[in-house]
Amino acid sequence: MPIYEYRCGNCKRRVSLFMRGFEDDPSAKCPQCGSNELTRLFSRFRIGKGDTYYRKDFYEDILGDHQLVRGLESSDPRALAEWNRKMMNATGDDIAPEYEEFQGRLESGESYESVASDAQQALGLGNDSGSDGGDED
Repeated sequence: MPIYEYRCGNCKRRVSLFMRGFEDDPSAKCPQCGSNELTRLFSRFRIGKGDTYYRKDFYEDILGDHQLVRGLESSDPRALAEWNRKMMNATGDDIAPEYEEFQGRLESGESYESVASDAQQALGLGNDSGSDGGDED
């Protein structure tokens, strides 16, 4: 039973869907927004390496990069951008197009807080009012 990746035409997110067969399911919906405007993507073929790789080799690779660790400890946005790239490479995923701008801003040294705030607003995840949305009467 395959897992296919799709791009949602509504929210523009890349989503993975489990299919019960090898044909597209016409009733498939985006798990993020519920839209059925899905376009199937051609993904890399992957063979799972299991949890052992991610716990041992991958984290040893990161922890062995002392410059990267120092950058992460000092909240250097360039180090965070490098860590993001390493995570994407380890999982075999590409950075989604909507995140490329934010990744580039981190790589140029812009503060994480500024980039995260703009990303939340652009993706409709932020709450500008600071409240929980309920009435305060």
